[in-house]
Amino acid sequence: MTKEKIIEVISQNIIENLDDLENETIDPMKSMKDYGANSLDMIEVVSCSMRELNIKVPRAELADIETIDQLADKFLAFAEA
Repeated sequence: MTKEKIIEVISQNIIENLDDLENETIDPMKSMKDYGANSLDMIEVVSCSMRELNIKVPRAELADIETIDQLADKFLAFAEA
């Protein structure tokens, strides 16, 4: 699994779960809040992405994540573990 693939999955889930982003290009250096996500949206995006990627990351590991890129790094670390 590559980081690019993980970012692609996360980006697709952001587009599917947030309104008005159908044609938006997701910038991994931004946070989900930058795209209008509230805490429930973020949980849904993270849950859907983990399910699709078939990985499990403890919630405590996600507490300090600020950007989509950091989330992808965390997912990649757990995918390789």
